[in-house]
Amino acid sequence: MGNKINLTDSEKRDIIKYLEAGKPLPDKYRFLLFDTDREVELLWNGKTDEVENMVLPFQAIEHIDEPRSEDKITAQATLFDTSGRQIKGWSNKLIWGDNKLILSSLKNGPLRKQIEAEGGLKLVYIDPPFDVGADFSMNIEIGENSFTKKPSVIEEIAFRDTWGKGTDSFVAMIYERIKLIHSLLAEDGSIYVHCDYRLSSYMKLVLDEVFGSIGFRNEIIWQSAVGDTSAKNKKYIKSHDTIFLYSKSDSYIWNDVFQAYGEASNKLYRYEDGNGKYRLVPVDNPGGGGYVYNFGLGEKLPSNGYRMPRETAERWISEGILIVEKGKVPSRKQYINESGVRCKDVWDDISSSVSKEYPTQKPDKLLERIIKASSSENDLVADFFCGSGTTLAVAEKLNRKWIGTDLGRFSIHTTRKRMIGVQRELKKEGKDFRAFEILNIGRYEREKFLDVNENLREEEKRIQRENKEKEFVKLILSAYKAEPIDSFNSFVGKKRDRLIAVGSIDTPVTNGLIEKIVSECQEKRITKVDVLGFDYEMGIDFEASKKIGIDIQFKVIPREVFDKKAIEKGQVKFYDVAYIEVKPIIRGRGNIKEIAIELTDFSVFYNQDNTGEIEEKLQSGGNKIIIENGQVIKISKDKNTDIIEREILTKKWTDWIDYWSVDFDFESKKEIIRVIDEETGEEKEEWTGNYIFENEWQSFRTKKDRSLELTSAYKDAPKGKMKIAIKVIDIFGNDTTKVIEINI
Repeated sequence: MGNKINLTDSEKRDIIKYLEAGKPLPDKYRFLLFDTDREVELLWNGKTDEVENMVLPFQAIEHIDEPRSEDKITAQATLFDTSGRQIKGWSNKLIWGDNKLILSSLKNGPLRKQIEAEGGLKLVYIDPPFDVGADFSMNIEIGENSFTKKPSVIEEIAFRDTWGKGTDSFVAMIYERIKLIHSLLAEDGSIYVHCDYRLSSYMKLVLDEVFGSIGFRNEIIWQSAVGDTSAKNKKYIKSHDTIFLYSKSDSYIWNDVFQAYGEASNKLYRYEDGNGKYRLVPVDNPGGGGYVYNFGLGEKLPSNGYRMPRETAERWISEGILIVEKGKVPSRKQYINESGVRCKDVWDDISSSVSKEYPTQKPDKLLERIIKASSSENDLVADFFCGSGTTLAVAEKLNRKWIGTDLGRFSIHTTRKRMIGVQRELKKEGKDFRAFEILNIGRYEREKFLDVNENLREEEKRIQRENKEKEFVKLILSAYKAEPIDSFNSFVGKKRDRLIAVGSIDTPVTNGLIEKIVSECQEKRITKVDVLGFDYEMGIDFEASKKIGIDIQFKVIPREVFDKKAIEKGQVKFYDVAYIEVKPIIRGRGNIKEIAIELTDFSVFYNQDNTGEIEEKLQSGGNKIIIENGQVIKISKDKNTDIIEREILTKKWTDWIDYWSVDFDFESKKEIIRVIDEETGEEKEEWTGNYIFENEWQSFRTKKDRSLELTSAYKDAPKGKMKIAIKVIDIFGNDTTKVIEINI
């Protein structure tokens, strides 16, 4: 408590009344009584200081530490093997899911201990979606063509929740996440928040409120691009983004970073000797009353005397730093700092021009400057809107540990490929690199299910959610031409002799849901099931259930289910998840054998577009790429005749594959999670019953290299049974896993 507080008797009685009643003090007294009051507070509709505190388990989907291109895969036994890969210690984390739930689970869950054991989270960079008109569409390349992948239903819901109520909903979204990030940051940690003119004013107030204005360090202006100078609109040309730097305390990590000298500096440092470029600077004492002496070389005495004692001056002469000439006032050489000039808060030396794998991708040099300035080697760096993974890629190259998260499946896949590429690059350079794992958030919230009115009371919201859920299930069953049932826990419908389970509209179908379905099937001797979902959790083994005698067909719900006319006309087609075929190749004699896997077929059955509507709207001379019945088709309209032409771009099954990988010993790595013992309240380790896919070999396409290997490297095959897992990821970022058993 600082200054003396002057309260009236009435105010004192009022405070006592609140304290005796156990009620929180009104803001009036919060500001009067405490030095930690907020200098500025941002208010918006529905504001609350509460943050998500849910702890959800992280499901480990894939462990990647083998960026291999060799003909033969061998085993290792040290922390970093001879190829540079890390096999022990911290594994970097790439997490798919809602970052609010991820942050909450990191803050309150068992993984926090791992983070703190690594020294805590030292640096966070985030580039949240700040474009009101943005969407989750992606450009997908196939051959020489590209087409736009529409956002998934889950991504659309997330975007709606971010911008559905304009600025209010965005501020609410970012405020809760900033608070969670603040709680995760180490005491010497910092955060960089990237935004533009539409939200920079709000963003600073949010950061001031969470970190306090004393946490503010810099407002960085990055000249990201020069806009259209020929545009005739009544405003200045937009050419920059804003990056705010805040720290959790005054003891934050800081390393000086440098910019290249400009033309003026190069002209100034016009002299050069064996020690580098230099300029001549005066040695007189500006305030007067300096040292008076002479060297007997006919030099002139500075008018105010020397600023340094004679001993220093003589040492400088011997070192060649002080120049003494007859008839002139001595001067000193000041050498240019070869590293450059200390970085200013206006960054006009980093181009935004970059070959982009992702719409909002930032240049490596931008993140390099940030990471170098605000972290040290082996520090933990995080990006909770990681996009294409630029932050993570640069962190890996600079020998930092990292955590990256994103809601978009395509983003996670893009980052996966990029990080493997970084691993390969470091390996080629003879440098060490860390393993990383891909995680799902174990289950998902249903808070904002189908536009529930958030202004209602909790009980009313619960009832509305239940009714909306029933409406959704009814809609899906109608589109699927199935009849509703209510006598099962997991199943909501029936179609002929098959029971129907429907996943949520706002979450993927999870392994947990499938386990419940399988359990009920075993209990009630159900053998034929259809599972319908908009999206499926990464790493699901779609064939595992069939091995225990249950025929489960997994189908993807098309977006046409929301088109009433399409349902009425029977045009809604549910398509199967992808199908994989492989062939094992065994070579060698006796007990010395090796095995490789050849990918022989991959089938998809996707639909994305209403072909009739697209053909009607297509202008003369125009073209559009669509997805219809598992094929990517280019539709063109001749500018002279208006005749519609259709060209199938996915001419062979391999055109659908973007990435595939092999785990030669699938059941060697159990998925172990930390849970709280309900009886003791202590943490314990528990096997989930699942296995982690260890990526031992992979082949994938990039923008520069569209080729794909269809046969893996060989690996030693010991005598006996081998369970091999094959993961294929299509051009949409959807993954399919197949497990085969080989008897050697």
